[in-house]
Amino acid sequence: MAMLILGLVLFLGIHSTRIFADGWRTAMIARLGPLRWKGLYSVLSILAFIVLVIGFRMARRDTLVLYSSPRWMMDVTGLLMVFSMILFVAAYIPRNWFKAKLHHPQVLSVKTWAVAHLLSNGVAADVVLFGALLLWAVLNFRAARQRDRANNTVYPPGNAIGTSLTVAAGLVAWSVFAMLLHGPLIGVRPFGY
Repeated sequence: MAMLILGLVLFLGIHSTRIFADGWRTAMIARLGPLRWKGLYSVLSILAFIVLVIGFRMARRDTLVLYSSPRWMMDVTGLLMVFSMILFVAAYIPRNWFKAKLHHPQVLSVKTWAVAHLLSNGVAADVVLFGALLLWAVLNFRAARQRDRANNTVYPPGNAIGTSLTVAAGLVAWSVFAMLLHGPLIGVRPFGY
């Protein structure tokens, strides 16, 4: 469990600069330049993610079950994950309803993903991982909305094409991840494929 917590501290710490140290982040970007900052940020994020994944796999081997969910909760998790993937891709597809109305769909995607997994996974390592990411997403969303208000950020309206592309891309991403990648990468096959 210690390596999982270390991975969470590193990964969430790196991804929390806009929440807790936005001024420092801005100064570092000015000092290093945007490309060097993004490069350093990316390398540190990848290393922290590797520590997080290894820690999670280790913690799942010998940890206790805090609660058991009914079997049908897996279906609820699957459905929530469809929405999570649509929200995730909405951050990258221009002129979609989700970004126009929700403003920060990728952070909402993490919230949805975390809640979905907490509903169906009661192993202590899962609760620590998904609970920490849920808390981070709540704080991140709050900070992002405060920045939007302070900067009077206006998001362009969505349209049918952008929204349709977002839904289609989200469904494809969900299908590929749930049916092909989740098992090999996470070690759990959500639908028995």
